[in-house]
Amino acid sequence: MRIFENLEELRSLVGQEVATGDWFPVDQPRIDAFADVTGDHQWIHQDAARAKTESPYGGTIAHGFLTLSLLSSLSHACFEIRGDFKMRINYGLNRVRFPAPVPSGTRIRPRFTLQSLEEIEEGFQIVWAVTVEVEGVRKPALYAEWVVRLYR
Repeated sequence: MRIFENLEELRSLVGQEVATGDWFPVDQPRIDAFADVTGDHQWIHQDAARAKTESPYGGTIAHGFLTLSLLSSLSHACFEIRGDFKMRINYGLNRVRFPAPVPSGTRIRPRFTLQSLEEIEEGFQIVWAVTVEVEGVRKPALYAEWVVRLYR
């Protein structure tokens, strides 16, 4: 866990990778729970027998949006930004791509690169370039430009 005592400490790292997470398991029960919450029950995510024979991935895979939805949790495990903020929100995404699948039973880890940190009227806006890797796979599973706001 990397701790930033203030935003000035973080600001000095614009353009640099500032945190890499630990490996995080993505198992079939998590994939199934996500399917239940979102209503996305496509066979490539849940039907192991069919996915083994018909899918180009040789088994079930996580939803891309499941991987994306883990960013908040993964970031909290990687770093903490200290300061007197009344609220922190996910403001949005500038770009999201899912270049490779996350097979069920594999592990992922995030890498956070600070693209920008700007003062806005209500506080601060941070843009992270996030890459999510799959253990043992060369191509990343996710690339996103993630916009977060810290309000005073």
